[in-house]
This record gives sequence, C-alpha cells and structure tokens, in this order.
Amino acid sequence: MRLLILGGTTEASALARHLAGRQDFAPILSMAGRTKNPIAPPIPYRIGGFGGVEGLKRYLAENRIDLVVDATHPFAEQMSANAVQACGETGIPLAVLTRPAWRPGPGDNWHFVPSMDAAARALGPAKRRVFLTVGGLQLAAFAAAPQHHYLVRTIETPEAIASLPDHRLILARGPFALEDEVALMRDARIEVLVTKNSGGSATEAKLEAARTLGIGVILVERPAVADVPAFEDVEALIGWIEDHRPSP
Repeated sequence: MRLLILGGTTEASALARHLAGRQDFAPILSMAGRTKNPIAPPIPYRIGGFGGVEGLKRYLAENRIDLVVDATHPFAEQMSANAVQACGETGIPLAVLTRPAWRPGPGDNWHFVPSMDAAARALGPAKRRVFLTVGGLQLAAFAAAPQHHYLVRTIETPEAIASLPDHRLILARGPFALEDEVALMRDARIEVLVTKNSGGSATEAKLEAARTLGIGVILVERPAVADVPAFEDVEALIGWIEDHRPSP
C-alpha cells in the first residue's frame, strides 16, 4: 500500500515510526524543507515542495499513491489546501493527522485572535516585553508594532528578524522543560506571550509557565480545516488506512 505522508511534525514522525519495517506498506514522508537539518525519519522521505496542486497531482500519479495523510503543522494552510484539492481531483482518499488544540484552564489569561496582524494589534500602543513564539515566516506582522521589545524564539534565524528593531533572538528546538520556560520568561521580564494554537506537548510548557507567572497570552487561532476525516491518534488513523486498503 503506497502512502504519502505530508509531514515535518511530531505526529508525522510518530506515524513514520509506526509504519517503519512493515512489509504491507510503502510509505514516503514529504517534508517542506524549511528546516535546514531535519531529523531523518525511519522511512523513505523527500524534501521540498511539489509545485502547487498540479505538481502534487503529478507526484501522486507518477508514484501510484493509494492514500495521502496530511500530518503537516496545523498552520500549514497552503499545503493542506493543496492536498485537499489534489486528492479531490484525483479521487485519492485523504485524512488528517493532527494534535489537539490547546484550551485554557483555571488560572489562564488567554486572548484569542484570528491572525498575526490581529495579534500585533492586540499588544496595544504602550511598550511591552513580548515573548514571541510564532515561527519565522510570520514575524513581519509585528513590524507594525515596533515599540515593543520582542524575545523571539525560532529553530533557525528568520529572514524577517531585522524588521523588529528591538529584539533578542533565541535559537532552540523543543521540547522545553517547564522550569526552563519559567526561568526564561522571569529573567527576561516578559509581560505577554504571543504564540499560535499549535497544540501538542512539545512546546506546551510555555503556556504553563505563563500561568505560573501570571502572564497573559495572545493566542492565534488555527485556520479553518477542510471537511476530511481527521484523527488525533495514530492507531485510529491506522484503522482508517486499513479500511481503505485497495482490493487485491
């Protein structure tokens, strides 16, 4: 069974580990290539884009793909949209493997916004010390609020970092320990955390640290998802895959 996994996430890695070594699957993991040194998965993989919807359709046909699993980041909106269209036009079944969204609990002070631009506006006009963990591609939105001091954490140096005149950059890859997040935010005198509602456990400690320190959180909500089967558990997804196994 030939399976294309659109990945680059911990969920995609978990699925790859589950399928590794199985003789009844021929999976391939596709990563966008935004991270220079990705961790190699235990299954065959490719790095780079497909060339839009038409390029993805060609890839599916040339590689005789039976099923596609979208295990990209919850904010990989364009890739997910391309997968929906390409699979819809080719008739190839598509499912989503994602992580549960974060939800506030007792003691949390969260403010939900629909976009990065809205997050920048929500910081307000007065100067604040902001912990910014939104990834490198969307930093430019905060150039509209240059009065703030930004503590920016990304995996690699983002091109847009220069658009923030007052910033400190930290390069690090999660998961992060709660005690380290508390110490970082306390020492940096952070007043507000801005992040995306990515979900999952790898970076959740920053939200716990904000709760511990009484720091408010501006949370960018996820984009709307397509009407396709979605799973938050690898075993449940495997059941869906088995249900779509082609007839001999």
